[in-house]
Amino acid sequence: MFETVKNRRTIRKYLSKDITPDLLNDLLETSFRASTMGGMQLYSVVVTRDAEMKEKLSPAHFNQPMVKSAPVVLTFCADFRRFSKWCEQRKAVPGYDNLMSFMNASMDTLLVAQTFCTLAEEVGLGICYLGTTTYNPQMIIDALRLPELVFPLTTITVGYPDGIPAQVDRLPLEAAVHEEMYHDYTPEEIDKLYAYKESLPESKQFIEENKKETLAQVFTDVRYTKKDNEFMSENLLKVLRRQGFLK
Repeated sequence: MFETVKNRRTIRKYLSKDITPDLLNDLLETSFRASTMGGMQLYSVVVTRDAEMKEKLSPAHFNQPMVKSAPVVLTFCADFRRFSKWCEQRKAVPGYDNLMSFMNASMDTLLVAQTFCTLAEEVGLGICYLGTTTYNPQMIIDALRLPELVFPLTTITVGYPDGIPAQVDRLPLEAAVHEEMYHDYTPEEIDKLYAYKESLPESKQFIEENKKETLAQVFTDVRYTKKDNEFMSENLLKVLRRQGFLK
């Protein structure tokens, strides 16, 4: 398992080979052993295999090709609807239409999603997280008919890899591990921690292609701008209200 995780790659191209229902269900069932808030299992997973359904989902994910080419697309949803319905049918009054409940369900959902991915990679499958899920949640809600108190949190494409891409870089251990309490970074430490990333040929290519001076500017001015983040934040809050997690 250590070697699987150390050598993992994001896979965006898949062989035209199906994933059997038995294998997929085994992976999902095992991933449901992940830690969960109070044993409530505040998540649901929508399995998409049908080509027409992938076509409906594709625009929400900016038409990234792996949505249509992967044999399976999984939408992991924060779900307080099932638990709330159970409460109501057992003479209990649920109070989960709030931000804290959404946070709890979100943590449950992401724990299951990552556990699934680790298990899938261990058996030779490849996965790709789609960050676009929270960019366009309403489109996914409409396509999958998600009711109130259900919110799409992340989407994962799954399949047998068609080739093994190069492994992308990661910051060194000392960049993210703090002993006993948080240690803020000095300018010298920032230079050291990001030196390797900045030295990579692909990083220099990003700078040149985007006509920027530094790699950081590629992130702030092109890839993840303040304007885009503020727009998507407003949209996210709007959809959370519509799904019943905010008032």
